[in-house]
Amino acid sequence: MKLGILLGYSGKHIDIPLELIRRAESMGYDSVWTAEAYGNDSVTTATWVLAHTTKIKVGTAIMQMPARTPAMCAMTAMSLDQLSNGRFIVGLGASGPQVVEGWHGVPYGKPVTRTREYIQIMRQIMARQGPVTFDGEMYQLPNIGPGTTGLGKPLKSILEGNPDIPIYTASITPAGLRCAGEVADGVFPVWMDPNKFDILGEHLQKGFDKAGNGKSLKGFDVAPFVSVSMNDDLDAAFDALRPWLALYIGGMGAKDKNFYNDYASRLGYADEAARIQELYLAGKKAEAEAAVPTALLDEVALVGPKERIRERLGAWKAAGQRGEVGTMLLGVHDPEVLELFAEELL
Repeated sequence: MKLGILLGYSGKHIDIPLELIRRAESMGYDSVWTAEAYGNDSVTTATWVLAHTTKIKVGTAIMQMPARTPAMCAMTAMSLDQLSNGRFIVGLGASGPQVVEGWHGVPYGKPVTRTREYIQIMRQIMARQGPVTFDGEMYQLPNIGPGTTGLGKPLKSILEGNPDIPIYTASITPAGLRCAGEVADGVFPVWMDPNKFDILGEHLQKGFDKAGNGKSLKGFDVAPFVSVSMNDDLDAAFDALRPWLALYIGGMGAKDKNFYNDYASRLGYADEAARIQELYLAGKKAEAEAAVPTALLDEVALVGPKERIRERLGAWKAAGQRGEVGTMLLGVHDPEVLELFAEELL
């Protein structure tokens, strides 16, 4: 099983922990992942990290698809792939309606359809077997829709492409997981319980079956985000993570369209998820955080003193041995925690 680290997106000022990244690189960590919301973009940060490292791979978790055309994303991927000697990983996500329509100013549309078409176009461009044409529901190349001149022509990338640039998607919905299994090389769930893989695996398998050609977990990377809170004070360790889950379950999306809330329900916490959302949307964030079940945190994160984390890593190791987790993407900025995981898994 491989290890990666998550940088997240920046606040008011961009802060890239290069010393931590280089330390992870020297320990044998496989990858580091940048992010974007509605501030810094993930590609600029990824480029900076690639330029200041030599071995570690750099991925985007995520590039928001509605913010870029598939062609622009392919151009970016091919450029960074060449400049980094093959160390760039494409990580795509649909984001949510509030950001897509409120920030980027484009229709949210159908996220699964967008993902499938987006990756199909990218693969055409990177394969560079001829001028690219595509007639989909979300994208048409050349575009001959309203407002066009009719002068668009199919084009073939000037830059030599690498058809093997890996493409991951951020997916947790059943339809999104099926799509990932069908057209992507990997998936990163925002969190997962290593003992409940079937919640993901059932839908990934349907995608593999649709893709055909013997596609399976053997050639596919399930790379969940895994938050780590190491503290000898167990209660404090759990409390440090409650705001994270409260935000996602309660505040990431509208009341009737919150994919993370739905996901928590599928993990067995429907009543608790509804209560967290009710409190969060009412502006009672502290109460929403207090309502996050300790059991859920313990299932999807690694929490507590060092020896407790070592013990609970057993479930993740077992999932790796079963081929159900290929990479653990760690939410951590503590060198001591990096070393712990390197000792246990690398």
